[in-house]
Amino acid sequence: MKKLVAFDLDGTLAESKQPLSPEMGAALARLLGVTDVAVISGGDWPQFDKQVASRLPAEADRARLWLMPTTGTKLYVHRADGWTPLYAELFGEEEKARILAAFDASLEATGFVPQEVWGERIEDRGSQITFSALGQQAPIEAKEVWDPDFAKRRVIQADLRTRLPGLSINMGGATSIDITREGVDKGYGLKKLSAASGFALGEMIFIGDAIFPGGNDYPAKQLGIDTVRVRDPQETIAVIEGIIACLA
Repeated sequence: MKKLVAFDLDGTLAESKQPLSPEMGAALARLLGVTDVAVISGGDWPQFDKQVASRLPAEADRARLWLMPTTGTKLYVHRADGWTPLYAELFGEEEKARILAAFDASLEATGFVPQEVWGERIEDRGSQITFSALGQQAPIEAKEVWDPDFAKRRVIQADLRTRLPGLSINMGGATSIDITREGVDKGYGLKKLSAASGFALGEMIFIGDAIFPGGNDYPAKQLGIDTVRVRDPQETIAVIEGIIACLA
């Protein structure tokens, strides 16, 4: 019997960097009525608050929700006084500088420089450095057509791995690449969640849109957790309804 359902965020629960739809919020509220739920993604807490925490209906049981920004290197839970972090693992200044320099060199070497960019392309999230090819504020329409098959990012990812040995480099969202310390990926985050929540890995199921080699959801599958790959948030809602029917 599964006791916790974990989700990726962008491309799974919501469109890239967009808030949960009312339908998804309602589906998650129903799911929280029968089991614990976790959300793990590369965004930092402000993005989680905007996309998830502030979008849940009033009846959602937030005490059963585990929010895991920056690939699970941070964990937030809901208490009487609101959302509070249980832990946060941060990069040092020298590590950050090395990563930023590697991004600049890699983009020049691979030649993937888009004609138009919306906002900053590199974001320091404390425990994770994230590259967004079209910028942090790029419209969904532009994101969807830039690298739909991950081919461009695979080239950048391969180049970065030669420049940043000892770090984890994974693709996520529609245009992003996430860099964390070695061994820090969604598998790492889910193991941390298991320790914090008391739920065994075998009692979890993970749902994401990037469960394939090189995708930032794939470490969940490598960890041995049961996984379900979805195409988009609409398919996720259908999966949620099936889980509710099994657990209710």
